[in-house]
Amino acid sequence: MKFAITVTLYMWTFAWLLNYVISERKRNFITWGIIVCMFVENFIITLQAYRGETSHYNTSTPLNAMLFSTMGTFIALNTFLNLYALVLFFFHSQVNLVGNMLIAWRAGLLLFFLGGISGGLMLSHMSHTFGAADGGAGLPFVNWSTMAGDVRSAHFITLHGLQAIPLFAWFIAERTHRPALSTILFFVFYSVMCIALHLIALSGRPLISM
Repeated sequence: MKFAITVTLYMWTFAWLLNYVISERKRNFITWGIIVCMFVENFIITLQAYRGETSHYNTSTPLNAMLFSTMGTFIALNTFLNLYALVLFFFHSQVNLVGNMLIAWRAGLLLFFLGGISGGLMLSHMSHTFGAADGGAGLPFVNWSTMAGDVRSAHFITLHGLQAIPLFAWFIAERTHRPALSTILFFVFYSVMCIALHLIALSGRPLISM
């Protein structure tokens, strides 16, 4: 359910930002690429839940290992699609957008791409908890560990900079005297927060101890 909600928000966000890409061919390429990647990812997560198996870090059988590997492959493809979109937004000839909102989308896409680093950290660690085994007590709904470091919290906040920064720019910065500066300062603040969250998790400390 958490992945379904997040992916819905993610695809809604890309439906918004891709409107600014001038080339219809490039818009369609990114659109269909993301649709396929997210369908495969959520199909496998749902399938594994139906089978009573965990979807992530599960290599207990050849089938589970294959499904986990397939998820990783399509997430990698999705990451390259995000990088492609980020590159497009750094060329004025490729997007129909200027000023404050262009800065915001560049910043959001950059944070989303960098958020993949913590995904790689969890993959190399073959778990999301640092300082303890996966499982145990966690925060309501999100289930982030309250006993040890949980990189999912930092990963989540960093990825959703893709929504937080453009929304800040749209609702708040545009109402200030210097919207571009306000957006840049918020981006710096948000980035520092993301770095701090990663350091907390990797040190084995929970975001909130209960």
